[in-house]
Amino acid sequence: MAMSNVLLCSSLNPNFPNFIKTPKQEPHQLHALYLKNGTLNDPSLSSRLLSLYTHPNINDLHYARSLFNTINPPTFISFNLIIKCYVHNHLSNDALHVFDEMLRFYLPDCFTLPCVIKGCARLNAVREGKQIHGLALKIGFGGDKFVQSSLVSMYAKWGDMVVAREVFDRMRDRGLVAWNSLIDGYAKSGDLEVALKLFNEMPSRDSFTWTALVDGLSKCNKIDAAREMFDQMPSKNLVSWNAMINGYMKAGKVKLAQQLFQQMPMRNIVSWNSMIAGHELNGQFFEALELFDALLKDGLMPSHVTVLSALSAVSGLAFLSNGRWIHSFMVKHGFELDGVLGTSLIEMYSKCGSIESALEVFKALSNKKLGHWTAIIVGLGMHGLADQALELFEEMHRIGMKPHDITFIGVLNACSHAGLVDEGSRIFHMMINEYKIKPTIEHYGCFVDILCRAGNLEQAKITIESMPMKPNKFIWMSLLGGSRNYGNLEIGEYAARNLMETDPDVAGCYTVLSNMYAAAGKWDEVSQIREVMKRRGVIKDAGCSFIEHRSQFHRFIVGDRSHPQTEVIYAKLKEMREKLKLAGHVPDTSQVLLNIEGENEKEVELETHSERLAISFGLINMESGTPIRIMKNLRVCNDCHVVTKLLSAIYNHEIIALLFSVETMNTCGLGYGKSRNPYKFLMLHQ
Repeated sequence: MAMSNVLLCSSLNPNFPNFIKTPKQEPHQLHALYLKNGTLNDPSLSSRLLSLYTHPNINDLHYARSLFNTINPPTFISFNLIIKCYVHNHLSNDALHVFDEMLRFYLPDCFTLPCVIKGCARLNAVREGKQIHGLALKIGFGGDKFVQSSLVSMYAKWGDMVVAREVFDRMRDRGLVAWNSLIDGYAKSGDLEVALKLFNEMPSRDSFTWTALVDGLSKCNKIDAAREMFDQMPSKNLVSWNAMINGYMKAGKVKLAQQLFQQMPMRNIVSWNSMIAGHELNGQFFEALELFDALLKDGLMPSHVTVLSALSAVSGLAFLSNGRWIHSFMVKHGFELDGVLGTSLIEMYSKCGSIESALEVFKALSNKKLGHWTAIIVGLGMHGLADQALELFEEMHRIGMKPHDITFIGVLNACSHAGLVDEGSRIFHMMINEYKIKPTIEHYGCFVDILCRAGNLEQAKITIESMPMKPNKFIWMSLLGGSRNYGNLEIGEYAARNLMETDPDVAGCYTVLSNMYAAAGKWDEVSQIREVMKRRGVIKDAGCSFIEHRSQFHRFIVGDRSHPQTEVIYAKLKEMREKLKLAGHVPDTSQVLLNIEGENEKEVELETHSERLAISFGLINMESGTPIRIMKNLRVCNDCHVVTKLLSAIYNHEIIALLFSVETMNTCGLGYGKSRNPYKFLMLHQ
């Protein structure tokens, strides 16, 4: 028998033994034969050919749709086949359009309805789903087992457990799918008591049943109960392993997640994503990047989720070279930047101190969304480029892009850095009155900071006292910092008292108040503050500065002489001192907050602040014109702030200081006294 006749027989006889094993090229040959013989106009033959194209083993949607369009009029079977194929290919919206077209010719049956109900569930199309439920009842399929199971699954996915349970309770023949859908719905809704009750009542279970409960318990932070359920599973699937790892990470139990990850018999990209995102979530940015590197070395292709977590980890460490490498990897492998990846890239470059690169990414985006506008405005504000931030904010307004609450945080932060009190006040009230956005504590924090930086301490105090919510430690620190900068000891003491009540463990509170007393020459009060710190067990953080050079990370503390280039660094400090004098700089020795008598000794103490040592290292090792990026765990003193600006002009280097929390540095193993070698730096696999 010739191949064409075999194919023809297989299409005419649904029981032909090789029907579902037909290779993909054979439907194309049969299609060509029908066209050649002029038999494609026969709806029966066309429908059988369509069944070949839409079979899961072939799944050729392009040819299926093309063929469907030639069937005139479309048969009932052809409608069912193409709808099922669309849903199978996660094109549920197209499936619903075809279903709507089908209703003009035929009523659906028990094969059509489960497909379109599944499509509604995926699209979260509540109105359409309820209409199809009503149609099923109207035409007599409300009691069909498969239709009912699909309805239970749909309502459970939407979190409408009342209706899901009503449908379930009416079922005479409850299959495993219906039980699993209901248990999964209750678990995801957080109603674990009902989910466990159903679990104990159901006649049989499969791996999905166990996994639904493991996942639900993990997400509700009942991690010990989840692990108990996981250990009892007769056979563990990949989803259950991933659910446990994700649950451990969200509960902060990183070591237990690592143990499970090592024990997994096999892993997929979700497993890696759970680990990388988990480390990033727990502030272990270095470990997140190490895992990202391991994933690449294993030859796996990262997903969008992987790259997002890696970029966030880079932002947490300000590892600019790694961020650039990830960006080039994304471009090379065709990652789309118009969505959240574009936002993440802008944030990464901004936090790594390269606002120029952030602007380049923003300008290159063809379809700019609200997240992109917000990210670049926040970045510009972070870098003190208030004019550009405000210009973009006004452009948003002109093109009709409505800002949200985070956008306003970025704009207010920009006004704060630039000292634009009137503009900041205008925007704060515009947000409330024009955009009807209720200010959060973050908005109040930005507004208070604007007032404090400009020296309007009394107005800042009044604003804090009139807030509708309790001020947090950051707002009190803004007032305390402003009081220090403007020498207002009275308001400084007021802010410090409130801050100690709000969070008595904030070391910065005691340090700033102690510094204010020291600047005023009140050494008895300084001693009292230190005694209070000692009694309460509050430890002052040691100032650390870090600088990246040639894929290495270099750490300095005040007066540091442990670096291999110490002699050259201190020689450069001497040169810097001479050039600063020629530029007219007079050291602000009031910034020396130790009980030192001589002015020369005070100047020497200022010169060896950690950021100056890092700048000295950068000037020695980096070519003229290249940016010097420094990370510091504490705020830069006023004298170092002035000196940094002068050195930037003298040596033709852009100098960027990034403030990092002590917690971030310590978590990454880069803080002072940590075991990780400070001169080692992670270089991603290339």
